[in-house]
Amino acid sequence: MKKPHILAIDCGTQSIRALLFDERGNIIGKEKQEFEPYFSLQPGWAEQDPEVYWKGLITVCNLLKEKEPEHWENIIGVTVTTQRDTGILVDKGGTPQRPAITWLDQRMAKGKSSLKLHHQVAVSLVGMQRAMEVTRKKSKANWIKENEPEIWKKTYKYLLLSGFLTYKLTGRMVDSVASQIGHIPFDYKNKCWYKSDLNMKWGLFGIERDKLPELVEPGDTVGKITEEAARHTGIKEGTPFIAAGSDKGCETIGMGCVDPSSASISFGTTATIQTTTKKYIELLRFMPSYPSVIKDCYNPELEIFRGYWMISWFKKEFGMRELVEARERGISPEVLLNERLNEIPAGSQGLILQPYWGPGLKMPEAKGAILGFGDVHTRAHIYRAIIEGINYALMEGLERMEKKTGTRVKRLFVSGGGSQSEAICQITADMFNLPVYKGSTHETSGLGAAIAGFTGAGVYSSISEAVENMVTYSEEFLPREEYARIYKELYQKVYKKIYQRIKILYDEIQKITNYPEF
Repeated sequence: MKKPHILAIDCGTQSIRALLFDERGNIIGKEKQEFEPYFSLQPGWAEQDPEVYWKGLITVCNLLKEKEPEHWENIIGVTVTTQRDTGILVDKGGTPQRPAITWLDQRMAKGKSSLKLHHQVAVSLVGMQRAMEVTRKKSKANWIKENEPEIWKKTYKYLLLSGFLTYKLTGRMVDSVASQIGHIPFDYKNKCWYKSDLNMKWGLFGIERDKLPELVEPGDTVGKITEEAARHTGIKEGTPFIAAGSDKGCETIGMGCVDPSSASISFGTTATIQTTTKKYIELLRFMPSYPSVIKDCYNPELEIFRGYWMISWFKKEFGMRELVEARERGISPEVLLNERLNEIPAGSQGLILQPYWGPGLKMPEAKGAILGFGDVHTRAHIYRAIIEGINYALMEGLERMEKKTGTRVKRLFVSGGGSQSEAICQITADMFNLPVYKGSTHETSGLGAAIAGFTGAGVYSSISEAVENMVTYSEEFLPREEYARIYKELYQKVYKKIYQRIKILYDEIQKITNYPEF
């Protein structure tokens, strides 16, 4: 009997992948196409032609079919996982009405709040007035309604990227509840659109109920691959399309994090730490837990918005010498930079970085900061301080998780680009003082989507059973006691005090320069 395969489509910020998985979690075939993450007509804008995503999907599917014709015939289901909070406006025929506004976009709506007076009073009483106003201004729908009202009038549905690709493959404007992460009026606790029209989130995000898609549970069969989609992609017409979840949510189950005794760290453009809980909790007040790919669970998450983007920033602004040396040695700049990590002692000889190059909703005035410079410090110290600074911020997230869940985290799973570095994995084990596990594949989002697919197709009875059979680990990194002690002291006695000590200065900088604007 032929082994069943799931085709997982993973569409990120800079590339799209088609991945064939078998029921043991092995990658049978893979194709990838890179694209520019966005184009920008104005400073701070980040838009993308939706056809870039769709044409990329067509390309990788046809290449994979050509490379693996026999395995292609064994596909029993298709799943999609994508970047979050990238909105696409379509008319009734499914045609995009403008370029997609990606999650990287920094534009702000200008108009006055449309919240009712009693809602404004309520958020003011709990100290969330500024955060709510920033949220309203960041809503892509509010900006479009202000600046392109004719486009909004022609819009039939406001789809996230996951919903757009689902439509292109099945002809249905439907999306998974586990993909609904963005500036949208989604009730994260109850996993549905807000039922009451009086809820303030409708006014906050500015999207009318009839412009939102139908929602289904992850693992449900959304529909079947249409004749038109089959003609373009080479996927057999009638193949079931099974709902999965967002890239981070799929990463979490793709790393085997199915309960609060473990946590999943994603060292991606946005760095995150997530766990999986049955109970809905908020790590920060009014910051929701996201719906898990596991139907009855949630993914509490702390996010460092610019995360490992800071590595690209460092290479561009400070790493020219390393770029030249790497080229001369015939290695990647990342390999050379990671060699440099091991040359610098734990704690970067007192150099400490606060990684708020992109501030979060709860701290909209926050900025990045580097403290502790001395004449011993070099570019390599700054590079290590970036890695350590991101981890310090994630450690705060872990503290909140353990407090809210009442469960001690015993192990960490790491994925994303940074996890390919053994030095970064070891630093992480030392800083958290926990064992760190790296998956056998770095395609963890795709694996998580495949896990949802095999569960939805009935090969496994639950996500947990699928994880047991499909997730394996290639390396374990154990903490080193002498380094863990240094990091614990720096974290408790220095890092945790930085933000509160200099918040007043961040406020003054914002008032004087109007940056960031809110």
